[in-house]
Amino acid sequence: MAEESAVELTPEEAARLASVENSADALSALIDDLSSSSRRTRQLAARVVNLLAQREPEMLVPFIEQLVDALYRPEAQTRWEVLDALTLLAPGNAKECGAAYEGAESALFDEISAPLRLSAFRFLTVWGATERRRSEKVWPIVDEAIQCYHGDLEYRDMLALLFAFAHGQIAGSVAAELAGRLQFDAENGKGSYLRVRSREIYDALVKRFKLDNPQKRVRAKKSNADDEDEE
Repeated sequence: MAEESAVELTPEEAARLASVENSADALSALIDDLSSSSRRTRQLAARVVNLLAQREPEMLVPFIEQLVDALYRPEAQTRWEVLDALTLLAPGNAKECGAAYEGAESALFDEISAPLRLSAFRFLTVWGATERRRSEKVWPIVDEAIQCYHGDLEYRDMLALLFAFAHGQIAGSVAAELAGRLQFDAENGKGSYLRVRSREIYDALVKRFKLDNPQKRVRAKKSNADDEDEE
């Protein structure tokens, strides 16, 4: 059982969660509600999907395709709740969750919703850390996001996610460019958390990958892995 967030549920959320945990028909109805014409219905369904992923993620594995489809709903909350659910599924179902890449990329650069951007960043770093080729696929847009959101409030959380990413199954080339990207903040970052966290990631990468003078990514060019089918 996955660890559940310490969040107080509304009576409606609690009742819906209890029903889907005990009924296959209720679970199917919940997934169908992700495609409802009602925005409120979609948001509630997505919220319960996220809660279920925290408690019983294996129950959602047969519905990954429908979760990926829900990333194209117009409202931000449905998308971030589903991205958070897919993040919990990704380590054990990375191949299937790869279909969420395009939806996550779009969410990562949403111009309005910071929670949506952060959820997309979380999914991409978790999924990318499952295998070296996947890390190469996500790295160009993760690197772009680091530059875009460096001064934003959510960047503190992004650094924590980068710390986990740096300890995942990432390619040496990705590790070198990530270290190069964070080197300035590791040495000169404004604010103790920014500097200390960047230094922790930088030092871990240098030690683990035996890096010598790592350089940040200099070209905004998609990886060849973007054009390859997910294995």
